[in-house]
Amino acid sequence: MEFDVVIVGAGPAGLSTAIKLMQQARAAATELTVCVVEKGSEVGAHILSGAVFEPRALHELLPDWQTLGAPVTTAVTHDDIYLFKDADTATKLPGFAVPKTMHNSGNYIVSIANLCRWLAQQAEQLGVEIFPGFAASEVLIEDNTVKGILIGDMGLDKHGQAKDSFVPGMELRAKYTVFAEGCRGHLGKQLIKHFALDNDKSPQHYALGFKEIWDVPAAKHQAGLVVHSAGWPLSQDTSGGGYLYHAENQQIVVGLIVDLNYSNPHLSPFDEFQRYKHHPVISQYLSGGKRVSYGARAIAKGGLNSLPKMTFNGGLLVGCDAGTLNFAKIKGNHTAMKSGMLAAETVFNALQQGKAGGDDLTDFAAALQNSWLYDELYRSRNFGPALHKFGTFWGGAFNTLEQNWFGGKLPFTLKDDSFDHAQLKLASEAPVITYNKPDNVLSFDRLSSVYLSNTNHEEEQPCHLKLKDSSIPVQVNLAKYNEPAQRYCPAGVYEIVEDDNNKPKFQINAQNCIHCKTCDIKDPSQNITWVTPEGAGGPNYPNM
Repeated sequence: MEFDVVIVGAGPAGLSTAIKLMQQARAAATELTVCVVEKGSEVGAHILSGAVFEPRALHELLPDWQTLGAPVTTAVTHDDIYLFKDADTATKLPGFAVPKTMHNSGNYIVSIANLCRWLAQQAEQLGVEIFPGFAASEVLIEDNTVKGILIGDMGLDKHGQAKDSFVPGMELRAKYTVFAEGCRGHLGKQLIKHFALDNDKSPQHYALGFKEIWDVPAAKHQAGLVVHSAGWPLSQDTSGGGYLYHAENQQIVVGLIVDLNYSNPHLSPFDEFQRYKHHPVISQYLSGGKRVSYGARAIAKGGLNSLPKMTFNGGLLVGCDAGTLNFAKIKGNHTAMKSGMLAAETVFNALQQGKAGGDDLTDFAAALQNSWLYDELYRSRNFGPALHKFGTFWGGAFNTLEQNWFGGKLPFTLKDDSFDHAQLKLASEAPVITYNKPDNVLSFDRLSSVYLSNTNHEEEQPCHLKLKDSSIPVQVNLAKYNEPAQRYCPAGVYEIVEDDNNKPKFQINAQNCIHCKTCDIKDPSQNITWVTPEGAGGPNYPNM
C-alpha cells in the first residue's frame, strides 16, 4: 500500500503529526493520504503517562478543544512538593525553594491514553487512516533512503513457522515516514544507528516510571491536587522522585520515577515503588482505597544534550522516539505534540513544492530551533546532568537557582556523557537491599500487578526479547551483577531458575512483557534487544 505519509505510533506525537498534515491539506484544498499504524490493540492501549498535561500545544493544534469535548477537564488546583527524609518524615518545600518548572498552574490532570483516543477521532474525521493492532517490524531502506515500513507477519509459532492463522506482513510505502514510537522506539533506535543521528551528542538518558490508578473514598479525594516528592525511598546515589495526582471520578494516580543510571545492581525499582506508597504523605490518601490499574514505561530524559538529528533521507523522528521530553517539568506530551506539528509543517511544505519524497528535510532543524519547543529544552538542558553530577539535594538546589533566578540561561552547559547501562557496580561491591513482603493493601507483587495491566501475548509466537548471546545472562551478568534483569524488569519477565542439572538458567517469560523497554536500556552487557511482537500484543491500558 502506498501513502503520501506513513506515521508509526498513535501517541501524542504521531496523532498531532497526522492532524496537522490534514489541516494543512484542507486549508490548501489538496488531497493527501496519511496512514497511522499502532501496535496496540486499540489507540491508547499502550499509552502510559503521569500525567499533568500542559495544554500549550493542544491550544495551537485544536484551539476549540474544549468545545470539541477533549477529555481535559481536571484543572490543577494546588501543588504540594516534599522532600522525604526517611520512611516516616518529610519536609514540605515552600514555592521559592522549588524550580519554577515544577509549578503546574494552568495545567490539567489527564489520562493521556484517553486523550490519544480522542485525538484519533479528530484525525479520522479529517481523513486519516488509523490501523491499530499492526506492529511496524522493519524499516524499508533502499539506496540509503527510508521508503516506508514493513508490518510484521502474524500467525507464526515460536520457531518462526507459519501456523494455520498465518497472515504475511505488508509493506506500507510512503514519500515520507514519521516515526513516533515513544521512548526507545524499536525502529527509531535502528535509524539513529544507521544514519548516525546521535553523532557528537550526549548519550540518551532514561528513567523507569511506574503508575497505578486507585479508587479512593470521597473524603480522601481532592480533585486537582498535585503532590511531588524527592528523596526516600531512593538512596543518595539514585535520583528520581514520586508523584500523586488527584484525577477525576474519585481516582488518584500514584507513581515513582527511578533514573536508570542507578549503580546498585541489587536495587529493584518495582519494590522501591511499593515501599513508596507506605510513606505517610502518600498512604494517607490511598488507605481505604482500591488499586485498579498498574503499568510502567521507560522515559527518555536526556533532553537537548541528547537530542539526535531528527531528520534523515525519507523521514523524521518525533516525540519521545527522539527524546523531546522536558524532564525539568516531568512532562513530554506537549513537547511531543509540538514536535509532530513541526514535522507535519515541514513534510507538507515539501509535498507542496512537488518533492517526490526520499530527501532529508533539513528545514525541520531550523523550524525546531525557532520554536518554543527548542527554547524550553534549552532552558532545561542542565537539569538532568545537575542531578546526576551533584545528587538529589545539591542538584535540586542548583536547578532551583538556575530556573528561578537565571531562567535557564546560565552561560555554560552541564553534560553527562556516561551511559546508563554502564553505571552498575559489581554485586560484591554494593550493599544488598532487603525489601519487605507486600501487604496486599498498599504494596503488591509483580504478577498481581501485571494482571491489572491486562497484558497478553499470543503464547505461540517468536520471542520478542532477543539475546545476542544466550550464555551472557548466567556467565557474565549473574556472576558479576547477580543478574539485575530479575529486579529491574517491572513485570517479572526475567528469572534465574535451576535447570535439570541444578545449574542456573536464564528464563524469559515474554508473555508478561508490558513493553517498558527497560531491559533494552539497562542490561549491563547490552545483550537484550526488544523488538515488536505480533500486533495487538502487550498491555491493554484502559485510561492510563
